[in-house]
Amino acid sequence: MDKFEEKTLSSKTVYTGKIFDITDDEIVLSDGLVRHREIIHHPGGVVILAIKENGNVLLVKQYRYAVKSVQTELPAGRLEKGENPLDAAKRELKEETGYIAQNWESLGYIFTTFGICNEKLYLFKATGLTFDKPAPDEGEILDYFELPLTDVQNLIKNGTINDAKTICTISRAVCAFV
Repeated sequence: MDKFEEKTLSSKTVYTGKIFDITDDEIVLSDGLVRHREIIHHPGGVVILAIKENGNVLLVKQYRYAVKSVQTELPAGRLEKGENPLDAAKRELKEETGYIAQNWESLGYIFTTFGICNEKLYLFKATGLTFDKPAPDEGEILDYFELPLTDVQNLIKNGTINDAKTICTISRAVCAFV
């Protein structure tokens, strides 16, 4: 067994939800110790850095119940079962902002909290935007707005934007330009 490998001995589902499931996995480490890992199984999602012709970035503001506060983020959303990430990105951008993009570029993916969760977020850059109209999901209350990229970077630096998926996507896009 490789030094860093952890082998699953058994896996028991301890919670089944609408969005994710949780398993309690019994594993053996490479040194022979047996341990348990509680794992959240999540379908994954998409994050979209949508840049208008004037260089402004589309953002959304919404209340996030888990942290009991309004957060500023890039448009994003969960993958539907079996959905292609690019199709999900196109759907989410339209739903949350009303914009449709002609050009799409993959910025890779990130794992959000891989110590306890398998959630994988696919990051995209979208350009060539035209406005149609937003179509948010039922119960999804948000506002979209736009800011210059430098203003978004300043909001990240000063701690106004604390959303990890937004920070990672902006970082990937900016690193691509360096």
